[in-house]
Amino acid sequence: MQDARRIILLAVLALAAAGPGAGTLQAQLTAPNPYMAMDGWGQLPDGRSWGATSAVYPAPDGEHIWVGERCGANLCVESDVDPILLFDTEGNLVRSFGSGMIAWPHGMFVEDDGSVWVADAVGYAPVPEGWGHVIYKFSPEGEVLMTLGEKGVAGDGPNHFNKPSDILVAPDGSIFVADGHDAGGNNRIIKFAPDGTFLMEWGRMGTANGEFRDPHALAMDSQGRLFVGDRGNSRVQIFDQEGNHIETWYQFGRPSGLFIDENDVLYSTDSESNARRNKGWLRGIYIGDAASGWVTAFIPDPEPNPDASGTSGAEGIAIDAHGNLYGAEVGPRQMRKYIRR
Repeated sequence: MQDARRIILLAVLALAAAGPGAGTLQAQLTAPNPYMAMDGWGQLPDGRSWGATSAVYPAPDGEHIWVGERCGANLCVESDVDPILLFDTEGNLVRSFGSGMIAWPHGMFVEDDGSVWVADAVGYAPVPEGWGHVIYKFSPEGEVLMTLGEKGVAGDGPNHFNKPSDILVAPDGSIFVADGHDAGGNNRIIKFAPDGTFLMEWGRMGTANGEFRDPHALAMDSQGRLFVGDRGNSRVQIFDQEGNHIETWYQFGRPSGLFIDENDVLYSTDSESNARRNKGWLRGIYIGDAASGWVTAFIPDPEPNPDASGTSGAEGIAIDAHGNLYGAEVGPRQMRKYIRR
């Protein structure tokens, strides 16, 4: 059985390497689902209901989960509730912050010292101050420690973003930003020094290696390789930290969110594949080896009719100290916890 499964997985990788449309043999048809879904995780205060959410990341202790939630809707402009929330793994709210600061929390990263980075992606420009197009670094208590970009101002230069999707801090403190939520946006990765000084950028609109169509998520493995969820191209691209292309993988679906744990297990959330986008692949959470690219598990999206919806299931993904998964869902507007069977 193991030999047969190995052959099937190798066939999947061969088809994936050939590019989208090379075949409909799918990793999710052979990979098991070792998780069970638990709905209703995350208790909000005062009868507040969940809005769209894609930003989620574990705290350094692995016993708490940070979530960026869009204020009971899909936008926080003119809302007076806190969009950045800290829960314990049972779903009890510990604290929150960010009211009046963030329009559209999208991507999130938490450093070992507890600092919380949030990408405020969508820009709005009400008087007197704009919203969005920035990256914030907060203390665990919500104090602003650094701001990258100019609030409410879109651009393509070294100090401006246009709908930044995600943020990652490397072990040496280098800061990476996936800039451009829409396929027609900046479509680049930017590297900053630990103090926020611009260092370099790479990428442009396109389908070749090193080009992007909506770079939507970032993750880094133990080798220091940067994984980019190139969602519009339905692939994961892998780079060194100087922007040199290493590999391109299609076997992890159409990635909206990425996470790599301490064992180099890669989790990729596909919230968009359907008959119109990435035909032949199912929505869900792809789990595999970040070193080899082998898909070893697949959690199907519970949405029964993905062709009728633009997005469903998890966009963001996080893992706690016990190996449980947390899916942040934009379309269904909820957090879903997955525990091992």
